[in-house]
Amino acid sequence: MPSRASKNRPRDPNLLARSVVEDLIGEQWNGAPLVPSSPAPEKNAAAVALSKLGASKGGQARAQALSSRKRKMIAKKAAAARWGKKSI
Repeated sequence: MPSRASKNRPRDPNLLARSVVEDLIGEQWNGAPLVPSSPAPEKNAAAVALSKLGASKGGQARAQALSSRKRKMIAKKAAAARWGKKSI
């Protein structure tokens, strides 16, 4: 993700104000739309659908495969990380 400093802003306060307003309204003063720096990549619909199918099954399958002892160990580790304490 680009930092805010990487955006080329004018140093003149009047031009800076103009560029800020153009960003807010989403177009230039002459009515032309602002050109995005890079277009959003198109996603393959088939890949997205396949990903959703796997994601919905993955957590349930993992939960069924774990033993209760292993689940407790994972939960303790998560609680220790969350609260900053070592319980193991």
